[in-house]
Amino acid sequence: MPVKCPHCEKLFCLSHRHQQDHNCDKYEEPTQKMTKTAEHVKQITEAKKERGGIKKGGQGAKSKKTAAKVALMKMKLHALGDKGLPQSERIYFEVLFPLEHPKKSQPMFFSKMWTIGRIVDKVAELADLPNNNNLASAKKLRVFDAESGHILPLEDKLETCLHGECTALMNGGQIIVEYVENSCTIISNTQTYLLQS
Repeated sequence: MPVKCPHCEKLFCLSHRHQQDHNCDKYEEPTQKMTKTAEHVKQITEAKKERGGIKKGGQGAKSKKTAAKVALMKMKLHALGDKGLPQSERIYFEVLFPLEHPKKSQPMFFSKMWTIGRIVDKVAELADLPNNNNLASAKKLRVFDAESGHILPLEDKLETCLHGECTALMNGGQIIVEYVENSCTIISNTQTYLLQS
């Protein structure tokens, strides 16, 4: 069955139908398109640098939410929690452990219906942290918003804290668990926890 070459318009058998196979008169070596594209991209980036630089993603509210969504997708792969919780109730956090704890952080999930007190108990259980909150003289294990450093009240439900105005908590964000005096309401050295994670 003869095949017509669309370039030189001559007829060839199936084994010689390609330009390279029949030494087509109209055959041109392929050019390095990717090299040309790379050069073009380089020219564009250099031109932008000369005009004042390339804008990098800012830390506005929108980019923080996007970063949290990406972190959330990664967290879901390795998160610890009560496997019996329905997916619709799960809220994920990167839990930053007390500074003296050997492990620095662990993704975990909790029910949005749980109180912060129950979350403290669950974190202590999953991370093997001593929980002496029932002893009057002991330092208390508390949960803090990693961004603002504010304490999350033990009696509040997680869902309330997510929609609260005093914290920037969001699904996929970070929380700090630390031993503090009972009177402590804020930790000021949040960067220390963030740098170790």
